[in-house]
Amino acid sequence: MKKISFLATDGIALDGILYESEQKTKNIILAVHGMTSNCLKQRDEIIAQKANQEKIDYFCFNNRGSDLVKYCNREVDGKKEKKLGGTSFEDVLEGYEDIVGAIIKVRELGYQKIYLQGHSLGCTKIVYTYHKLQEEQNHDILESIKGILLLSLIDIPNSLKNYLGEKFEKYLLLAEEKEMEGKAFEFMPKEAFIYPISVKTFLRYARDNQEIDFANYGEDAKLEVLNHITVPLFMRWGNIHEMIWQEAEELVKIVDSRISNPNQDIHYIKGSNHSYTGKEEEVAEQIVKFIQKTK
Repeated sequence: MKKISFLATDGIALDGILYESEQKTKNIILAVHGMTSNCLKQRDEIIAQKANQEKIDYFCFNNRGSDLVKYCNREVDGKKEKKLGGTSFEDVLEGYEDIVGAIIKVRELGYQKIYLQGHSLGCTKIVYTYHKLQEEQNHDILESIKGILLLSLIDIPNSLKNYLGEKFEKYLLLAEEKEMEGKAFEFMPKEAFIYPISVKTFLRYARDNQEIDFANYGEDAKLEVLNHITVPLFMRWGNIHEMIWQEAEELVKIVDSRISNPNQDIHYIKGSNHSYTGKEEEVAEQIVKFIQKTK
């Protein structure tokens, strides 16, 4: 294990942990965590150990959305500044800066085949980043990405609406009023979200969500953005206390039938929750098997 420090493409300082195989390899999994999380999880360690056994290195890092509230250090034109981050204040679209910065770093370390792995909101950041790279025609970085691994990609806009129910419009109106008053960095009422959340971050999920609204799993779902993923695609959910609105088996059928990736592996882990607690070994084995089959 090594601590690796690097910069996001907009200058935010980030750190991560690199798990290295005994033998030198060009293959690496780059892991992006979800809300309030970090790179010090048992799931990451277990996946890393399984991957290392098969000559695949593993890099997990704390992005600007790690933990609940924190300051992110940034240096621009020689001037140092602090920016509010953490789940409460992050802008999910800035995950692009973090992920591309991490890709650049691992390429500098000599890795040529990168498998992007996300969990929960980390999945949203990965899909958004990959699609933006495609729109920018950044073939140099896209060429390095050999697979996308999504653990519990959730439909954030609709999940928020379902969570709040009839109160959704009430809280959206409140957030917009606070925004107009210049109070975007104030907190929303605690009932508005599963974690403490600022007005600006709430509005990203509730209103300004066009660029992350690509996981609508309804019966008429087209999943166009997911269908633009051209590299091998691995997707998993749990079926206990998972943040989905269908039964896991039904969700898998919907997604699997609407995505036409020639190298897709879309299933759920029976008996697993959203965090895969107690199922880390099973997830790790399936991830490594998928990579071995497609690389």
